[in-house]
Amino acid sequence: MDLTGLARTLLGSIPAHQAAGLEVLRAADGVGVVALDVRPELTNVIGSLHSSGLITLIDAAGLAAIIAAGPTEAAFEGIVPLGGSARLRFRAPARGRLTATCVLDDTARAQLTGVFAGTTDRARFTTTASVSAASGTVVCEGGFDWSVRRTVGAPTG
Repeated sequence: MDLTGLARTLLGSIPAHQAAGLEVLRAADGVGVVALDVRPELTNVIGSLHSSGLITLIDAAGLAAIIAAGPTEAAFEGIVPLGGSARLRFRAPARGRLTATCVLDDTARAQLTGVFAGTTDRARFTTTASVSAASGTVVCEGGFDWSVRRTVGAPTG
């Protein structure tokens, strides 16, 4: 299911994403792809995107992938994803146009299916994402440990 429009709406409303100029490129079939152009005010002392910008990309790619696992837009109503911990591994300076991609693994997909269907009210899993420069060079890899829950009374998809 292609839920790119929903991901754009939900992620676009987050102030940190707005400040970074984050764009959702794709949220379909458990895959999230987001991008941004590195702004000078978000760089570190070597002119590379600051780690806070990189974690924003890793987080948003994971969120887009979680949204993209839903069977319909309505199934995401009442779903609350919260990150519990995060990791980053720096590979190269992050400059220019950056794209982050997250593909949910089978464990995450199975757990989310239960939450969306209403057969369970919580899922815990890890997402991983890579951030690449326009040249294709991987500049950062990272992951998030998630707790995704369904609020009481939320409709099932």
